[in-house]
Amino acid sequence: MNLPEDILEKYQDAGKIAREVRKKMRSFVREGMPIIEICEKVEELIHDKGGEPAFPCNVSINEVAAHYTSPPNDNHNIPPKSLVKVDIGAHIDGYIADTAVTICFNPEHENLVRASEDALKVAVKTIHAGISTVKLGSTIQKTIQTYGGCKPVSNLTGHQIARYLIHTGKSIPNVSHLIGSKIREGEVVAIEPFVTIANAAGRVKDGDEKTIFRLVKRKSLKNLHAKNLLSYIETNFKTLPFSERWLKGVVPKEQHFTAFQELFRSKCLMAYPVFIEASGKPVAQAEHTLLVVKDGCMVLT
Repeated sequence: MNLPEDILEKYQDAGKIAREVRKKMRSFVREGMPIIEICEKVEELIHDKGGEPAFPCNVSINEVAAHYTSPPNDNHNIPPKSLVKVDIGAHIDGYIADTAVTICFNPEHENLVRASEDALKVAVKTIHAGISTVKLGSTIQKTIQTYGGCKPVSNLTGHQIARYLIHTGKSIPNVSHLIGSKIREGEVVAIEPFVTIANAAGRVKDGDEKTIFRLVKRKSLKNLHAKNLLSYIETNFKTLPFSERWLKGVVPKEQHFTAFQELFRSKCLMAYPVFIEASGKPVAQAEHTLLVVKDGCMVLT
């Protein structure tokens, strides 16, 4: 199955934007910098390059593996000697490219970054139409384990991507599994090895904080401001994740909290918990979005 030319072009354009922003972040992020400055810079660059953010920029530090974006008025900074994962998503007309880079300010953890990047490279070389996710996960795990002192995070996976859906269909494991599925020609998938140190738990748990949200269903609401907020979310983000920062000024400031909470009480929205390595150990990540073809893949990011 081949993608129609116009859809392929949109994926490629989104991938080019995400790739360019990722490269910019390597030199932009620095110790002591406000996290919100990174999030806003990523999202601004995506807009400036003609795309839309597919999800809020994730800036996940040290043991935080994923799903942290700055809430409104965030006052957290990048700590010294930290391991900073910047996860970037761009879309054109709902066609998504997802990529990530780890920026290391601690030489002790450079091997985690190298292991995640090498595992990603090997996965890119290995994937093709018809390959089993079991084999792909085993290949990623074995590559990571060739680096002394490194292990994969077992319960974080890559994922299939569809229009306006960042996670759909198949999961792409980073460890060997007994049961899997076949990767098919024409599928768009994100491969993202997560790596921690050998004596870590090697899995993540849900943290208490939730800073990323998504529309689940539309309901009839009595609160006028909640209605307006829901309508804005549905029109602008559809089924894609969003940040509360993106809702500034949609309803009067003094009405925002009550309206936003009403959307949760009515189960219109869901929240993504921040993922934390269960033993509190640092995590590195690398990620590309790929279009699977018969004999291999096209790297979109």
